[in-house]
Amino acid sequence: MSTRGRQAEAARNDLALLRAAHEVFTTQGFDAPVSAIAKEAGVGMGSLYRRYRTKEELLQRLCLIAMERSLESAEAGLAHADPWEGLALFIRAGVADRSGALAPVAGTIEVTDEMWRVARRAGEVAARLVARAHEAGVLRNDVTRLDIALLIEQFSRPAPGPPAPEHDQVKQRLLAVALDGLRAPGTTGLPGEPPSPEWYERSWGPAP
Repeated sequence: MSTRGRQAEAARNDLALLRAAHEVFTTQGFDAPVSAIAKEAGVGMGSLYRRYRTKEELLQRLCLIAMERSLESAEAGLAHADPWEGLALFIRAGVADRSGALAPVAGTIEVTDEMWRVARRAGEVAARLVARAHEAGVLRNDVTRLDIALLIEQFSRPAPGPPAPEHDQVKQRLLAVALDGLRAPGTTGLPGEPPSPEWYERSWGPAP
């Protein structure tokens, strides 16, 4: 096999591993053996360990990808001319990507400098997206960026039981309800103080 052919095969194996790892970890739990990931991806254990020496490395990579996708979605939302539609696009994309599905791993793995960098950049762009919606009067004033991030996390969790088409239909119905609940002015005051970014970051570990 040519060098280019080997590189293409390695890229395909890596993509298969990442997809399998996300599925296994989010449906079977983060204690699932890496052998289950290799089996789901259709590759040997050697291929897995050549790319990821430890389960932590694999989880770090998955988290970084989720953060990068969140940044891309926030940028796409900010590029939309309509403040509400841009915010809704960001939320729907996050739910579709299940970008918050890995949140339960917080505090169990080391957060790399690159993860902190991308996460903070994504947070900054999302904050601008939320601020624009507030300024336009389309997002209720008591909703914060972190409220929205945590909402996406809730919708990122897998439904109980085996996958079924009904699960996605129910999720989309509830997401439509949630989006309406975010619209200004809101009729029921939100209880308690809003969650702080510092509180959320502490759940992942000491920030650099």
